[in-house]
Amino acid sequence: MTLSIRPSEAADLPALTRIYAHAVTHGTASFELTPPDEAEMARRRDAILAGGYPHIVAVQDGEVAGYAYASAFRPRPAYRFTVEDSVYVDPEHQGKGIGSALLRALVAACEERGYRQMIAVIGDSASLGSIRLHQQTGFAHAGRLPSVGFKHEAWRDIILMQRALGEGDATPPE
Repeated sequence: MTLSIRPSEAADLPALTRIYAHAVTHGTASFELTPPDEAEMARRRDAILAGGYPHIVAVQDGEVAGYAYASAFRPRPAYRFTVEDSVYVDPEHQGKGIGSALLRALVAACEERGYRQMIAVIGDSASLGSIRLHQQTGFAHAGRLPSVGFKHEAWRDIILMQRALGEGDATPPE
């Protein structure tokens, strides 16, 4: 099995749309309730790329097995060195290290761009796989917001995790 990580391409949109639709419909990684169509996924990808953020895919044996991207944590200028990560893996490829490979590559891509902090906003405190993935990639628990989302007929928490990128807050950004 050959796994490679590369920047996403427009040709990946059908796979990205399918992977995200499954996450929206069956999981709590996203608090969206209705999966967006391919045109909306293209708009979102274009906005990420236009903002200068990385948007990457994991390809295993020629098939897109997952994707990840960074985006602005908050819109105000003082947050410009902090990003939020998103990682989605096709359910048939979960548990094979793809999420870990994507997140490590995303961290590296954000460090190359000069970002200093990465925030994970994990939907649902029961998302132990996502919490472990972030812990194994150097994230620390930063907080819990109880019962802020209602999905799949239940109240859902948000877990906040954070890791420094590059020099973090040890030096001023350039």
